[in-house]
Amino acid sequence: MAKIVGGITTSHVPAIGRAIAGNLQQDPYWKPFFDGFPPVHDWLAKVKPDIAVVVYNDHGLNFFLDKMPTFAVGAAPEYQNADEGWGIPTLPPYAGNQALSWHVINELVEKEFDLTTCQEMLVDHAFSLPLKLLWPNEERCPVQTVPVCINTVQYPLPSAKRCFKLGKALGEAIASWDEDLRVVVIGTGGLSHQLDGKRAGFVNKDFDLAFMESLINDPEWATKYSIEELVELTGTQGVELLMWLATRAALPGKVRKVHANYHIPISNTAAGLMVMECAD
Repeated sequence: MAKIVGGITTSHVPAIGRAIAGNLQQDPYWKPFFDGFPPVHDWLAKVKPDIAVVVYNDHGLNFFLDKMPTFAVGAAPEYQNADEGWGIPTLPPYAGNQALSWHVINELVEKEFDLTTCQEMLVDHAFSLPLKLLWPNEERCPVQTVPVCINTVQYPLPSAKRCFKLGKALGEAIASWDEDLRVVVIGTGGLSHQLDGKRAGFVNKDFDLAFMESLINDPEWATKYSIEELVELTGTQGVELLMWLATRAALPGKVRKVHANYHIPISNTAAGLMVMECAD
């Protein structure tokens, strides 16, 4: 059976891509952010995942406001990156694992999640940048991938409770896959930030840190909040923490915090990073 080795959650700000392209990792503005990743690289070298299931939100590259699925899963042989207009270099395609994708899709539909199944899929910075941060020295991402997309762009959004249930079902689907491979679940987005309106630049450090800690000790803590309450607490874009929540729910049982980093601000965003290892 497949084994989930743990989860990684991280932010996905487009400016990160420009910093990587410009070799700004040691720049004083960026150094506290990039310095958080060497322990993650060490952990990945230890656990050696074969597949990354990436839980993220699309920003208009693959889905737009005229067609916005609540949940979507990629089932393609590979996933292309494309120019989003941020000045980020286009990266090589990502290898898919169609067998696992279809298994996940079938299992989630069986558990009454209505999905959009994507046999062709473009992946944006929310998918590509975290993978580049995790494997920075590889020209191509060295693991196969399964994209799982959650709508955090256009209302109505799925509730925190619903996303937690999706993550739990996702983890169960992965664990029931009859191949002896190692899987890491990656959740990307957030943490608190607001890019528009009167609260532009809003960051809530206290809530971010409490949320990060809750993923270790009380993973359903954030499900008590409505989407509107989460927007109030974290900003209109901070609701991307739903991807972190689904990722934690996918991890079976208790987890151990291997590493965490938190830095503000990066492009008006509270940048969080955490590695959670499955206790068993």
